[in-house]
Amino acid sequence: MAHGREREENITGASSASLSVRWVQGFPKQTVHFINNNTICYSSGNFIIFINIETKKETVLQCMNGIVGVMATNTPYEVVAFSDRKLKPVIYIYSFPGLTRKTKLKGNVLLDYTLLSFSYCGTYLASYSSLPEFELALWNWESGVILCKKSQPNVDVSQMTFNPMNWHQLCLSSPSSVTVWIIERSNQEHYLKAKSVKLPMEDGSVFNEKDVIFPDSLPKDLIYGPVLPLTAIAGLVGEEAETFRDGFVYSFIIKDSNYKVEDFLQVEEPVGHLMFSPNYKMLLIQTDKGSVYIYTFGEEPILDKVLEACDGKFQAVDFIAPTHEYCMTLTYSGEICVWCLEDGVCISRIYLNTPTTVLACSPSSLSAAVGTVGGSVHFVDILDVESPETIHEAFLSEYSIQHLLYDQRGMFLLAGTLEGYIFVLNANPSSLFDVLGFVEVGRGILQISTVSLLETDIVEVMVLSPLPETGRSRLEIFALPKILPQVSASFVDERGRMKNEFIHKFLYEVEHPLSSAVLDFQSNRIYGFCSEVPYICSYLLPQKEHSGINILTPHQKVQNKQYGPGVTSLSLHGLWLITGAQCGTLCIRDIHTLETFVRCRSHSHQGHGIQSVRISMDGENILVNGRDDGTLVCLRWRRLGGHLASEIFYYNQQFFNFLSNTMEEENNYLRKSKSVDLKAESAHTINENKNLSIDTSQEDLVQVDNMKEIPWMQQKNQEAVKKEIKLFSVKRKEIKRGIKALAKTVLTMMEENETVDYIAKLEDQEFSLDMEELERRQNESEKEVAKIRNDVEMHNLAKRYLAELIKEECWNSMAVKGRALKGFHIPYVVENFPMKERTDEELKEVNRVLHQRKIETECFKLRKEIIEVQSAFTLGRKHPEEDDEEEEEDTALRNSNLPNYLLGSLSTDFGVKPSLLSSQLELHAREEKINQIILLKDIIYKVKTVFNNEFDAAYKQKEFEIARVKERNVRIQEIILDLELGESIWQPEFDDCEKPERTLVVENNEISVQKHIKPWQKAKIELLDSHKAEQWHLLQASDTRNRALMDMMGGVLEVRKEDILRMVIPQPAFMAKPDALWTEEERKQFKDYEKKVKDLNEERDKYRKSLDAELKKLQNSIQESTQNFDEQLKKLFERRVKAEMVVNQEELKINNLLFSLLLDEELNSRETFLNNYLARKEEEKNQTSEAIRKAREDLDVYKENYDNLLAEDKVLDRSFKKEFSELPSHQVDILYKLFKRRPRIPKPKTHSDVTSNVPFGERPGSGKLNKENLAQLMKAIDDLDNINHMPEGLDPLVWDHFCMTRRVKVENEQKVKQKAAGLMEMAAFLRRRVDEDEKVQQEIERVSNELMILQEEKVKFQLNLTIQILLKQGQVELENFQLLMEYSDAILINRNIIEDLNSVIRTQGQKKVASMMVSKDIHKGIFQIEWEHKKMEMEMEDLNQKAWDIQMLFFSRDRQKFLNEPNYETLIAIQIGIMEQTIAALDKNYKKNVENCKKILKKLGKFSSQKDVANYTLSCNLREELVAVSERKDICNAMGSKLTCEKIAEERYENLMQQQKLTNISKEQANQISILQAEVDRLRMKTFPALLPV
Repeated sequence: MAHGREREENITGASSASLSVRWVQGFPKQTVHFINNNTICYSSGNFIIFINIETKKETVLQCMNGIVGVMATNTPYEVVAFSDRKLKPVIYIYSFPGLTRKTKLKGNVLLDYTLLSFSYCGTYLASYSSLPEFELALWNWESGVILCKKSQPNVDVSQMTFNPMNWHQLCLSSPSSVTVWIIERSNQEHYLKAKSVKLPMEDGSVFNEKDVIFPDSLPKDLIYGPVLPLTAIAGLVGEEAETFRDGFVYSFIIKDSNYKVEDFLQVEEPVGHLMFSPNYKMLLIQTDKGSVYIYTFGEEPILDKVLEACDGKFQAVDFIAPTHEYCMTLTYSGEICVWCLEDGVCISRIYLNTPTTVLACSPSSLSAAVGTVGGSVHFVDILDVESPETIHEAFLSEYSIQHLLYDQRGMFLLAGTLEGYIFVLNANPSSLFDVLGFVEVGRGILQISTVSLLETDIVEVMVLSPLPETGRSRLEIFALPKILPQVSASFVDERGRMKNEFIHKFLYEVEHPLSSAVLDFQSNRIYGFCSEVPYICSYLLPQKEHSGINILTPHQKVQNKQYGPGVTSLSLHGLWLITGAQCGTLCIRDIHTLETFVRCRSHSHQGHGIQSVRISMDGENILVNGRDDGTLVCLRWRRLGGHLASEIFYYNQQFFNFLSNTMEEENNYLRKSKSVDLKAESAHTINENKNLSIDTSQEDLVQVDNMKEIPWMQQKNQEAVKKEIKLFSVKRKEIKRGIKALAKTVLTMMEENETVDYIAKLEDQEFSLDMEELERRQNESEKEVAKIRNDVEMHNLAKRYLAELIKEECWNSMAVKGRALKGFHIPYVVENFPMKERTDEELKEVNRVLHQRKIETECFKLRKEIIEVQSAFTLGRKHPEEDDEEEEEDTALRNSNLPNYLLGSLSTDFGVKPSLLSSQLELHAREEKINQIILLKDIIYKVKTVFNNEFDAAYKQKEFEIARVKERNVRIQEIILDLELGESIWQPEFDDCEKPERTLVVENNEISVQKHIKPWQKAKIELLDSHKAEQWHLLQASDTRNRALMDMMGGVLEVRKEDILRMVIPQPAFMAKPDALWTEEERKQFKDYEKKVKDLNEERDKYRKSLDAELKKLQNSIQESTQNFDEQLKKLFERRVKAEMVVNQEELKINNLLFSLLLDEELNSRETFLNNYLARKEEEKNQTSEAIRKAREDLDVYKENYDNLLAEDKVLDRSFKKEFSELPSHQVDILYKLFKRRPRIPKPKTHSDVTSNVPFGERPGSGKLNKENLAQLMKAIDDLDNINHMPEGLDPLVWDHFCMTRRVKVENEQKVKQKAAGLMEMAAFLRRRVDEDEKVQQEIERVSNELMILQEEKVKFQLNLTIQILLKQGQVELENFQLLMEYSDAILINRNIIEDLNSVIRTQGQKKVASMMVSKDIHKGIFQIEWEHKKMEMEMEDLNQKAWDIQMLFFSRDRQKFLNEPNYETLIAIQIGIMEQTIAALDKNYKKNVENCKKILKKLGKFSSQKDVANYTLSCNLREELVAVSERKDICNAMGSKLTCEKIAEERYENLMQQQKLTNISKEQANQISILQAEVDRLRMKTFPALLPV
């Protein structure tokens, strides 16, 4: 009863218990802000942390609704604004340093705020939200109202800031754009207007947005139609058509428009953010890791580290016992930090440089254990918290260490892995943290719990693991005795596994999954945290021992307000149950009633709640580590009433007294021992374990690399194997000797078995002694083979599937397979057109278009007939020219066969009738162009089909020719064998390109590996072979007739002609005797023998001649038939070229039509865009007009109020003397002067230090400034109202009335000034709206103009068609440089008109030439007479010169011949003529030779590469040939005579030299002749009369 009353008192006292945040450790993930000149702040988890830069003192502000979203600060007012992350978030504004809430802003945002920004002056706050609103809102945070807001759908903004000089400008930037929002105000209304900033492009050029909407610099294309903007080409018709981190800080020195970049300072980590302090004396540098540095201008040291971030989030935390003045944290990268619990300052750091998972501090010594991913446990000495160091490393297993736990008394350290191994280590450093053994439990350990009471000698251990296949949880409980370190050898087996009978291991299961469970200190109850239902349950353990698995049912179930998976733990005295869940709430419950007596929310569900909770031994401090928010919260008791504090304090004192001796001994050992000694000793122990002797037969089983450390678990396995080897070594040797002898005997028996008969021979498997082992190995090998075979079959199946896909796509889907056809004797290759079968939709579309065109043609004919009948009655007879034109049109309509040059293709040559094609001059509508494209595709399909049919016929012809050649080659082969000629037979075959289906079939000769035959296939083949062999034996036994025929007559019944050549007449037997011994009868027989031989030879000659003739006939017929096929192939090749020409022509027309359709679509897109743009501008015009109307109405109302107020002010001024009319006039004048007098208000002075550092100066808000000015004015008025300023002789009551009247006047004047300022602002607002309206009107007019121009271009494009015309070769006589691209004034006319006009021009030209010749003859006669006169004078001079020359002339034979020959000149003329003919012939011959040489040069060029390869081969063999030549030269020199080949070579060399000389002489003569010919031409031109124009 006393105990019950005590618990009731405790619960009553616990109701007043509460926790408070002592400090928070977290590092900034967002931007760090200044709250004032000396304080910075940042958000971490649920908290905002304020750090004083000078004192490094931290202050914490907690967000009670979960994790902090975005935040911003206002330094003039020293307030901080932040949002939460709940549904319909709220913005909170707190003041600093009081941390009191000033206001709460509630908007219509549904999900989250992404940006907050304060204005530099005034009480304005801008917010931006994300999905789904994307809303920009402007708040007055003092009054808590939204002044204005604007939505930007699907626009993500990354930065937002006010203009420091003008709060009316707000800049928003995204990754793709920058927008400046102008905040305009009209009285109390606020408006947001966006203005996009034109950013330069990557190359520095500025992009002109107007070019997108109204391009002015587009080129003009006169052939392919109008050139449109890119937006129209892209098909955009809506609004979318309008539209560094390296650890260095750089400084930009800006002067005018130039800037210079310099290195400013270097930071250890990449820089993520920079920010100036409000007084611009400090620069904040934030790194990507989260560290914060402060750079102070003009001070030393210039760089101060304010916050040093840890390398990642905290993995684990724990207190350092027993004083609990410090705690430790661990990160995944192996960074261990020691923190002071008093103020949360980092004392020291140590880096393990390995991935780590868990941390635990020993309660019995100043040491800590750290678990790693690699399976090691590192022990850290923390005697000196300022310099911790690693003293030992225990490599337990290859699996990751996921759990580390000391029991309450610090005797054992339990290390758990995910694979279900729990290693038990001695926790005392004096034992070198010896590994005592391991316990194997279920996989996926969730939690380990221990109970180690002061009065007991055992440590109860409970392990929680999941059973996902059944949806349950397993609990395993075992006990570790206190004397385990002394008797560990008897508790574990040879491999280190603890025996279940010694540790008393029991198994339990819970019907529902638990995320955490602990064992109470009485070891009779388990407390579990349910993961799927909101309950905390307690389970009673059975008192009796049991075997197997015991199912536990809940004894007590308490509703839990925490949701999600959670963690549980017990306090040191075991009376408090501490729970933390995914919701982020921490609860402390009474262990007996499970009622919560304190609750604290330190984290939130957005950061996935609490990861771990640690409570100090004295219960004063609690460490709560978040899972994903990277925040560590230290909590302390604000109030702890009743007996709660006394209970844990009393137990902590008992516990400390109990462990004081042990702690002192172990800490002394740590002080005396050095970490190097511990490492050396542990390494020496490992080497001793590795260097144990082992047997040679088991080397590959237990041999370990000495340079590589192995886990403790593997060491124990190796030691067990070594002990077994050492224990049974003698027996093993005996067995080995017996096995060797037995193996020798078996080998001898196997050798003898090879020598016996087949019937007595045994199988090899019968000599196997261990059939079970043999069978096991065979099974293993068969499994391995089956696995490999399965893998190969799956791989082959994948390859076959891929091959089937390719075959289906590229072969099976083709209605006409692509193949080629080669000639027999000519290098011609003709390919067909591969074609796919047209789909039903395509055929349906073609039939629809054909049917539509037929209907249109018939309708056109009927309309034409109706018009003709009507016109016959009304117009009567027409003109002949019109009749001719109509007849031509009728003929064209009836036949619909346009000439090829108008059709634009040669499709009619393939029998395709383009009668349903529309004329190229009539394709205006989009539907007509689409139908024309479908018909053109149908024509292409038909042309290809026609050619493929011709190709198939030629292909069948070649198949027939090859079959006939094969048939004839059979006879040719027989003739060649009979004649024994030894000739080869030409057998044509199809190439792979002619039969491409060969590539889809793999022949046996293509497979380089042995084919795998399955057992059933092998059995089937053997059965078929045996069956065939039996049938053959039966046939051989029964076929006596064939054997007799073969033995008697060579297998035939009669002699064939083919046998004559092989027939031999046997010689008589007496011919072996000499001739002298022959008898008469024998001589007669010899004569008969000779006659038979002669007759046989004659028959052979006749038959051989007949066979020879037949051979030539067969060969000639083969040659003739194959040549005929080659001629047909040539024609087919020409047909293929023509078909490809037709296909290309039709495809060109299709491409032209597609281009016109594309351009038409672009024009429609452009028109739609302009219409949409015009509609938006008209809507904007309506909005601006409405804004102008509303602004004018507001201005009129405001102006009326202003006029009324101004009139009231004037009334006050006029009524002053009336109110004081009872006073004397001089007093009234004095009072009126005082009434008009106004005090001077001094301007606020700014501090010089501020103006020298702050570049923007002071920026007070307009409202704040007006209030300050009014307050100063009222204060000055109060001074003027003093009685001391009262004139003499004035009644004090009158003075009071005067002061009241003046105060009303001053207040009214201030109202008038404010109204005047507001009036000016509203007038300016109206003026801006009017300007906007005018701009919108200009835009509307410009868009309308652009739309009209576009419509004109569209009509012009629809009428200006592109047609395709066929021209004959030689009709176009334009040079390349004369080919113009502009035919704006060109027309199509008939060629006959041009030819007639050319003939008339030619006739007139001939007449003009004749008249010019007559005039030229007259002038020629005149000049001829003058020329003859000059000629006579020159002849006279020549004769005189000749006379002199004759006198001095040497009389040679030539001259004699000249004198003696009567017709010497004729002879010379004949010689000259002969020489000219020779020169002409030589010139003609020379040109022919040049052309032949060019042809030969082209042919030689084709073989140049082959010759180069041959030359390279010859050059490679040159060295061997030179050796052979030198050897032959030595032989020739030794013989002393020249070889015949050398003589022939010398003779050829002489002939070549002589030929070269003659060639040179002929070239010289040819040069002389050309010189003479040139001289003759010169003289002829000299004597030719000059014809000058008249």
